[in-house]
Amino acid sequence: MTRHSQQCGFTLIEMIVVIVITGIIGGMVAMFIRAPVQGYVDSSNRAEMGDIADTALRRLARDIRTSVPNSVRMPATNCVAAVATPCYVEFIPTKQGGRYRADTGGHNNILNFGTGGTLIFDIVGAGMPAPAIVAGTDFIVIGSTQSNAAPPYDQTGTGILRQVSAMTNANETITFAAPVLPVWAEVPGQRFDVVDGTQRAVMYGCLNVGTSGGEGTGTLTRYWAYNFNTTQIVPPGGSTAVLADRVSACEINYDLTSQRHGLVAIRLGITRGGESISLYHTIHVNNVP
Repeated sequence: MTRHSQQCGFTLIEMIVVIVITGIIGGMVAMFIRAPVQGYVDSSNRAEMGDIADTALRRLARDIRTSVPNSVRMPATNCVAAVATPCYVEFIPTKQGGRYRADTGGHNNILNFGTGGTLIFDIVGAGMPAPAIVAGTDFIVIGSTQSNAAPPYDQTGTGILRQVSAMTNANETITFAAPVLPVWAEVPGQRFDVVDGTQRAVMYGCLNVGTSGGEGTGTLTRYWAYNFNTTQIVPPGGSTAVLADRVSACEINYDLTSQRHGLVAIRLGITRGGESISLYHTIHVNNVP
């Protein structure tokens, strides 16, 4: 007997029908899951932008809170940044501080002000850990009481910024560069601030702010390690670091209604992929030396 093998399979029409049905089912499933997936992507994008803006503003706030009294300054007290009009805020951060000896009490190294004063003084608080001051690098600021923000940047006879030239007596005695400090710099609290000579003054700037194609075009940039400028120069040069990119909005305001206290307010907006976030942060400024 002759045996005939039988072959089973799909016809071309059956395969086409299966492909069509699978495509319809896949399209229906995609319609249901598209919105949740897109929502998750948008939420992740907004969260990342919020984290970038929050980190940048917290860094700015941390720097300003350690600033020398009356050293915060801006080209304009209220600035809304745009591509053609950047916003800047400048100040001098401190790394430490202490009190200077202002009366004899059997000691010779007292801080005098005006003509005839010496360029050496003892740090009050013998036996306490001395401030970590690097001679030849770091600076001191004494008596920053002027609200015009110029004296803390000024190393001449009209200013109150001086470089430390020597540390003696187990780092308890400071010798600083001439000239002597002006008479008005003497304050009851006898406080002095130490400025890191490797960082010096610091400036933050919102640059090229705007949007293009659903993306922010600006940056929030930090400047440091440039020369102290009695008159503010923008941009100042020195070292730079971008703290936030794709910045689409930036507004900085410095409210100095009270000479003892100031308030820096900054609004920062970031736009990416058509999504935008905006954060508002206020920073208290203590201007009491």
